[in-house]
Amino acid sequence: MTTTSLDPRRHPFREDLAAESLRERVPAPRYVEGQVRQVVHSATPLRARPESRASWTSEVLFGELVTVYDEKDGWAWVQLARDGYVGYLRAGALSPNVKPATHRVRALSSFLYPTADAKAPPWLPLNMASVVSVAETGPSFAKLADGSFVPMRHIADLAWHAPDFVAVAERFMGTPYLWGGKTRQGLDCSGLVQVAMQMAGLECPRDSGMQQAELGRDVPIVSNFDGLERGDLVFWPGHVGIMTDAFLLLHANAHHMAVAIEPLKAAADRIVRAGGRLAVIKRLEAKAG
Repeated sequence: MTTTSLDPRRHPFREDLAAESLRERVPAPRYVEGQVRQVVHSATPLRARPESRASWTSEVLFGELVTVYDEKDGWAWVQLARDGYVGYLRAGALSPNVKPATHRVRALSSFLYPTADAKAPPWLPLNMASVVSVAETGPSFAKLADGSFVPMRHIADLAWHAPDFVAVAERFMGTPYLWGGKTRQGLDCSGLVQVAMQMAGLECPRDSGMQQAELGRDVPIVSNFDGLERGDLVFWPGHVGIMTDAFLLLHANAHHMAVAIEPLKAAADRIVRAGGRLAVIKRLEAKAG
């Protein structure tokens, strides 16, 4: 057996244990079935190591499901159900009481309230793409299975999808850049692309390298960048942006430290001056699922 063909970011295996589903693919002293848990925090960082100072690899949102394969010293080693990402998060962010999702948050952000009253002190912030379990709907608020309330205008049935993922991404304009982030409070380049595409019903992996390898088809790169379209994905090594039209690039980036729109040529020239290069441009077959 060999692990050389398996990406540890998306396959749960370590030197000391592996998921039972990988028994025939990776050697391990112990195999674990894992237990399904649900995120009950507004959002929680996913890390490559069980250390509070370790960099974020992603962010997990309220209502998301994870499979826990190990828990120690307050850390849970998990695989995310939504995109298959593997890492460590705080065990206190998880609950064994799984409530099936019925709706997703379509507003950039929202709140859970103790009563159906916008003046009530909120219990918990929610973020776009979080999922909730609705027990009852009303004219202004939906009552969730846990007894809390969320504004009806801020959620949509799981069957609903945004008609244009680029329009979703544009709503994050000005959001601070945050490595590993996926919310209005902060996000990174590939997090912006993933959230926007997921809201449009499109499958999207987490990292820019994965997105480059797995999304769309190549578009020829010409010197003046002619022929580009809204929704084309532009990649540099370790970075991705979205074309809003034939000329402008939308991206979460560390230069502006925010989600910004700028001419593609200006961004490309800046990358070249820094010693980088534009790698590839990809075109999606569909802009919404």
